[in-house]
Amino acid sequence: MLARLFVPGSLRWWGTAVGVAISVGDAALLSFFGTSFTLGGRDVFWLVSAWFGGTGGLLGFLLGDAVELRRRERAAAEALAGARTRLAQSEKLAALGQLAAAIAHEVRNPLAVVRSAAQGITETLPADDTNGRRSASFIIAEVDRLASVVSSLLAFARPLQIHLRPVPLGDVVARAADLAHGELAAKGVGLQRDEPSALPVITADGDLVCQVLLGLLSNAAEAAPAGGEVTVSARAESGAVRIAVADNGPGVKEEIRGRIFEPFFTTRSRGTGLGLAVARHIVEAHGGHIEVGDRPGGGACFTVMLPLEAA
Repeated sequence: MLARLFVPGSLRWWGTAVGVAISVGDAALLSFFGTSFTLGGRDVFWLVSAWFGGTGGLLGFLLGDAVELRRRERAAAEALAGARTRLAQSEKLAALGQLAAAIAHEVRNPLAVVRSAAQGITETLPADDTNGRRSASFIIAEVDRLASVVSSLLAFARPLQIHLRPVPLGDVVARAADLAHGELAAKGVGLQRDEPSALPVITADGDLVCQVLLGLLSNAAEAAPAGGEVTVSARAESGAVRIAVADNGPGVKEEIRGRIFEPFFTTRSRGTGLGLAVARHIVEAHGGHIEVGDRPGGGACFTVMLPLEAA
């Protein structure tokens, strides 16, 4: 209680100061217009001023306390509403995770059987049966795509295990760039790296951070036009590091930026909508955040902020 009463610069003390100033000012104004304050023939102006000031200061203090209490109640109500929203979101994600795990478990084995059967058919077909081989290849490709979807579902449903250790940020960025090189080259997209010669060592799970960067690079490669360019940059900024992946594609529309990191939200006809959700989960588990913006000159830019020392 005492700590609450003696908060520097609080509305209580502002109210007290204003109340004292108004009360003393009123006494001085009355004296200016000829009102005399005497007691037993002696001038008691300062005594009256002190009485007025004390009364006004007390009223100002109580008024400031009421206003500040109301403000704190409003802030507490907003915080409680935010906590309820986050709890509801967590419960929804937990339910989605359980559903994803159940679906993945039921689908993975049948997919393996179908792929094995299609592979066996391919091996038994005559060499000149072009249509049969094309159909079998199509089946295998679609099964592989569904298997990738199942893996994404499992990655989303599985509890995140983070193994923190000191890792050079430059090595993580270089590893992600090397792994994405083949996909970028296959689509005719160039990769530019913009980073200083010396990047700091961060305390993080290097494999998970690399997974995030690799996913962002893959998304950028898909968004960039043929012959386009993807840029990955890294900088150290006052106790944190900033990693950005930008492309010169069409960019992300303003109206969907608030939902782009939600699970199962996607603008692609063949996407799962889990890649960016998993990326955000990994980044936030490190005490950082991820956001999307515009690339200068057009295109999208995804920025990852990570603390040097993860909580």
